[in-house]
Amino acid sequence: MIKKLAILLFISCFLWAENEVVSNDNDTSIDKKDKAEVKKIERKIINEKYEEAQKELENKKNQELQELKTPEVNLANLDKINEILENISKINKELKDDILLKRYSNYVSYSKISDELNDLRDTLKRKTNVSDEITYQLHNKIRVKENELELIDEYKGSPIGGLMNPPEIEKYELITNPFGIINALSQIKKLENNKKIFKTLELDIEFVTGKLEEQLLLYLELFNLDQKPEYKDKITFLDKEKKDFSMVLEIVSTTEEVYTRKIEQVILEIKNQISQQVQKMVIIFVIIIVLSIIAFLVKLALKRYFSQNENYYMINKIINFTVVFLIVMVILFSYIDNVSYLVTILGFASAGIAIALKDWFMSIFGWMVIVTSGSIQVGDRIKVSKGSVETVGDVLDISLFKITIREDVTLTSYTTNRRSGRIFFIPNNYIFSELISNYTHSGLRTVWDGIDITITFDSNHKKAQKIARDILKHYSKGYTDITRKQLSKMRSKYQLRATGVEPRVFTFVEPHGIVISSWYLTNSYAALVLRSTISPEILDAFMKEDDIHIAYPTQQININKTDNVYGPATKRKHVPKELEDEIIQR
Repeated sequence: MIKKLAILLFISCFLWAENEVVSNDNDTSIDKKDKAEVKKIERKIINEKYEEAQKELENKKNQELQELKTPEVNLANLDKINEILENISKINKELKDDILLKRYSNYVSYSKISDELNDLRDTLKRKTNVSDEITYQLHNKIRVKENELELIDEYKGSPIGGLMNPPEIEKYELITNPFGIINALSQIKKLENNKKIFKTLELDIEFVTGKLEEQLLLYLELFNLDQKPEYKDKITFLDKEKKDFSMVLEIVSTTEEVYTRKIEQVILEIKNQISQQVQKMVIIFVIIIVLSIIAFLVKLALKRYFSQNENYYMINKIINFTVVFLIVMVILFSYIDNVSYLVTILGFASAGIAIALKDWFMSIFGWMVIVTSGSIQVGDRIKVSKGSVETVGDVLDISLFKITIREDVTLTSYTTNRRSGRIFFIPNNYIFSELISNYTHSGLRTVWDGIDITITFDSNHKKAQKIARDILKHYSKGYTDITRKQLSKMRSKYQLRATGVEPRVFTFVEPHGIVISSWYLTNSYAALVLRSTISPEILDAFMKEDDIHIAYPTQQININKTDNVYGPATKRKHVPKELEDEIIQR
């Protein structure tokens, strides 16, 4: 510094001497007034240079004092400063990947961009007489800033953006059936998860706020030890950041409290509805158990009464159907609030359903007719005819839509099908359109069966008729007595006229002989057995008689010259010789 002052004095003396020399040389050409003006200017220049040197000297002195002072402070508090900086570094590491601080940076960026945008707009308003190029550039800059603001518009009013708003509580549906319980439990779990998420957000904000406050205190302590401008700026930023997060924490805490109460209210309402549905299910279950027990007791009582009656099967079916129907009605009326609405819906839907499912409805109606009329029962032997198909079998089951029968070996199997043992499923609607014969209706388990035997014209047909009747009476006597008793019971239900049960033998004249048609009562389930027993008996009895001959397709040619070729009542006609020779050759 002293060197600079010496140099400055030297320059001043040099300039003064130079001026003296110049003045001596030009005294002849410059007058006194001009000399005074020149000296005034020189003094002004010298004063200005001197003031600048003084200011520079003062600044330098202050800087040197500061430089001398700082090492003294650092040396005295170096350990404390290093410790504070280390703690600050640890906090920075903890907050390095914090999502809330990153979102806060977006909030700061939004404020900065917003200020820049306002400055650009003010600049554009002030510049009226500017070139088009400058105006165009300002408009482009404004557009860019607006796009940037639009991208981070979420952070316009909140340091953490949309996280301040809790998840929306969805409107829950009323539980009207047991299946809704599953959805209700899922909704409760979702609400609990939303509450947990928002509570976690509150804890995260509280943690960040605490760390910011801790960091702020450290910087204040550091600034007291080392007053650097950068520390002062950091303190200002941290103070604003802490205030923003404290404000957010207060809002989130209040919102979380209200949000939690609302969620707990919704969960409580849902649990009450679940409880009501469980109670309703228990009641329905108890009703089903009671109905089942009642049905079981009724079946047990009826089984004793109908122990020897096959009608028990049909009664059992009716009871089961009634119980199922009652259970269905209980369930429907339990879970349908507006029954009239259901009736209306079914009324409109029944038209389309009736067309689409016509056969099903007809089968159901047929089942009702079968059950109520008793025309067909389980165990009955029936014959079903549809077109050219005929089958005879025993009824195994009568369900809502079909009758199940098992084909047996019968005369139909022998003459038509040539196979048996098949299971047939006959739709119930067949009773309205097809022929169904019941061989065992109303307990009448016998049917008429007939055997036709043809004898020749010259046989003693009266004798043959008597033989056949005797054999029939012998083998069918048991079935005749049973049928007589059963027909007497049926008189109260049906108007019976022809009630004869004794075997019947009819004689018919046919082109190839005399037909002895023998009819008798036999078991409906074993008609072929008795038929195969009676047929050889009649045949053997006929063959034992000399005047009874079994007729079968034959051709007789008589070439003898006799007057009684065709019997005593017939005379031989004259046959030409040529015709007789031709007959012999054949």
